[in-house]
Amino acid sequence: MTQGGLQPADFETADYRSVLRRLTTLDDEAATMRAEAVHWHDERVAAAKQAIHNADEAVAEAEEEVKAAQRALEAVDARAAGLWSDYVHKVGPVAERYGRTVPPAAIPHQRSDRDADDYLDEVATKVKYTAPARPLTGGVKLLFAVFGFLGGVIGVILHQVLRENGGSATGTWKDALPVVALLVLLACPVLAVVAAKRVADRRGTGLDTSTVVTVLITGLVTAGILLAAVRAAAPS
Repeated sequence: MTQGGLQPADFETADYRSVLRRLTTLDDEAATMRAEAVHWHDERVAAAKQAIHNADEAVAEAEEEVKAAQRALEAVDARAAGLWSDYVHKVGPVAERYGRTVPPAAIPHQRSDRDADDYLDEVATKVKYTAPARPLTGGVKLLFAVFGFLGGVIGVILHQVLRENGGSATGTWKDALPVVALLVLLACPVLAVVAAKRVADRRGTGLDTSTVVTVLITGLVTAGILLAAVRAAAPS
């Protein structure tokens, strides 16, 4: 069957006017279909353009979000590096076991509902926290007194070694050894105080003035007694 319901045989029997009218109708139908096709095409083009525009906007928004995330990451890394530097400066050589650089970041899986700032605030609080100094007990004070005693002993030993190697009016650098020996004798008790202070810092114990005086006086008294004993035992 042809378009419009006419058979080929109908055209043979139809008159000229009927055929012309039918052709005109077909031309109108074709024009209508062409108009519909053009309209459909225009709609599809407009929809495609709108989709491309929406996609471009989505890409632009995604790029801005990526830049914002990168800036946030850099800010977090910078703050983490600062906190690590503060930690290394605070604990000193203990941090060397982890290295001087910032350790690689790790995701705390136990509390994933918190953002980086919360963790950094928590770390900052822990870094700034300083444990209160523990009071000095009798055993600790005795330990510091031993530092003073050892300082005095070492001072006397070094003093005697330097004096024995020193000369008298030899015109060389050995002439200064007796003076150096005296300075070493006085410096060793002071170094004992420094050593006691380092031990106290490691133990988290406050080294008060009385303890410093105890270490220093113990070292000086020990050095004086030993020096007197050595000179008394020396042959005249």
